[in-house]
Amino acid sequence: MTHILAIDTSSAWCSVALSLGEMPPLFRHEKVSTGSSQLLLPWIEDLLAEAGLTLSSLDAIAVDVGPGAFTGVRLGVAAVQGLAISVNLPVLSVCSLDAIAAQLSISPAFIKSHPHQFVIAVDARMGEVYWARYQSVADALPLRVGDLMLTGPEDVDLVGAQFLAGSAIQEFGDRLFHSLSEPLPTHFLDFQIGVSALGVLMQGIEMFKNGQQQDVRQLEPVYVRNKVALTTAERMLRSQV
Repeated sequence: MTHILAIDTSSAWCSVALSLGEMPPLFRHEKVSTGSSQLLLPWIEDLLAEAGLTLSSLDAIAVDVGPGAFTGVRLGVAAVQGLAISVNLPVLSVCSLDAIAAQLSISPAFIKSHPHQFVIAVDARMGEVYWARYQSVADALPLRVGDLMLTGPEDVDLVGAQFLAGSAIQEFGDRLFHSLSEPLPTHFLDFQIGVSALGVLMQGIEMFKNGQQQDVRQLEPVYVRNKVALTTAERMLRSQV
C-alpha cells in the first residue's frame, strides 16, 4: 500500500492530505489569515497519528511548487525539504495548475460536460493570469498541453477550449474571453475551484506510479513571473488601460 503525504501552501489556504491506499485520503484544508506556518507541521503530525503512520513509513511527499503566492510556495517547499531530508524520502513536485486540473476532472459539472480540451486560469495578481491548456485523457488525469503561461487576461487563448476553470474568471470576467466571439456558457465554467492538497495528492500518486519522484535536493519552486512588483509609473500606466 502506497502512502503519500501532500502539502499545499501556495494560496491563502493551508492544505494537507494523506493517501491511505484504497480508502479515502485524510484531508485538512482551511483558509488562513496569518499564513500556514503555524498549522502545517501540527496538521501533518495529526494526520500521521490518525493513520497510525510515521513520517519514515511514507513512500514520498508531494508538494505544490507553484506558480502561486511567493511566500506560500517557499514555505511549502522549505517544509518538505526539512521533512524529506530528515527521513530520506523522495519528493514529487506538483504544479499548482496541474493540481487544479486533476481535481476539476472529478467534479460533477466537468464530468457532465466531458470536454476534450479545457483551460485552467488563475488570478496571478498585478492584473495578470497564470494559465495552461489541458486535454482530457480516458481513465487518466488530464494532460497539460504546452507551457505554463503568464499573460494579461485578454491574452488567454481559449480557442478550442470547451471548459474554463479557476479564480481568474471571478477576477477578470469577460476580459478572459477576448479570443472568442462570445463567452463560454456558465455551465462550462467553474470559478470556485482552487488548488488544494487533494489535487496535489492526485497528481503525486500518478507521478509516483510513473517513477517521477526525485531527490529532495532537486526540489525548487516554479517561478513563472520574474518580476514581483511594479514601479509607480507602471502601476499608473496599467490603471489607464
